[in-house]
Amino acid sequence: MTVSFGKVGILCGGQSSEREISLLSGQNIYNALKSRGLDVYLFDTGENTVPDLVKEKFDVVFIALHGKYGEDGSIQGVLELLNIPYTGSGHMASSIAMNKVITKKLWMQGGLPTPMFFKLDKNNNSKCDLDILGFPLIIKPVHGGSTLGIKVANSYDDIDEAYKKAVLFDNEVFAEKYIVGRELTVSIIENNNDIEVLPIIEIITPNHSYDYEHKYFSEETKYLCPANLSKEITNDIIKISKDAYKIIECRGWARIDILLDEYDKPWLLEINTSPGMTSHSLVPISAREIGVDYSDLCLKILSGASCKI
Repeated sequence: MTVSFGKVGILCGGQSSEREISLLSGQNIYNALKSRGLDVYLFDTGENTVPDLVKEKFDVVFIALHGKYGEDGSIQGVLELLNIPYTGSGHMASSIAMNKVITKKLWMQGGLPTPMFFKLDKNNNSKCDLDILGFPLIIKPVHGGSTLGIKVANSYDDIDEAYKKAVLFDNEVFAEKYIVGRELTVSIIENNNDIEVLPIIEIITPNHSYDYEHKYFSEETKYLCPANLSKEITNDIIKISKDAYKIIECRGWARIDILLDEYDKPWLLEINTSPGMTSHSLVPISAREIGVDYSDLCLKILSGASCKI
């Protein structure tokens, strides 16, 4: 029997560049929870205001927002003020995780492996800094997700073009050392302070191009779950992922992206505090591997909803 959650709001849509994916996630979550008998409603934060949210009088909300104003602590702070329990991390952890540079600094301070990086400005800093990283390197927006605005620079001649692409999505940009390796992702579900790491997924794409299209829509992308890893490497990745999650003080659930280099060393790339829940999304794929279907996964995440202050 499904536990009653009262009136459940699914916050989706929003105003970020990831709006399209958020709407897909929200609709999927809505359908799943509706099928389990919950009193559930879609609420598009891109079309409705905070007063509209107050009028709805939700007992609990499932945050299916991605990117700015949804995954960066903004809506989490609003929900805290309204005393509405919500899924995922609190406003501080959400804000930190949204900023890849601060996240990487905290991981480095905690002794966790993440590729070396340098912040860039419109003058692209000094060649000395970029020489330390070496080529090729990755140019990324500091905030945001879904691989939007990311480009590989193979030489100094590529830097300006890559910077211009990244700055379309964010006014802060950084360069990161390019790691050749296998693309892995680790999903985490937390309930009652019990942190559960789901089976690790390896992502295989044509020409190693896990871009926006291949992430959400392409049928060419392959997901190996569980990834073909030794027990020792698996345990190492699980430990690093838990530590990465704890250092940022995440709550509820998250997904961590990792590269495994040619020497089988894992490198932390970023942590997502409101992962996608589309038909191509990684958390549902990982959950299915241990017998948790999509609707049960949604209920499990919703069960961890709370106010974090």
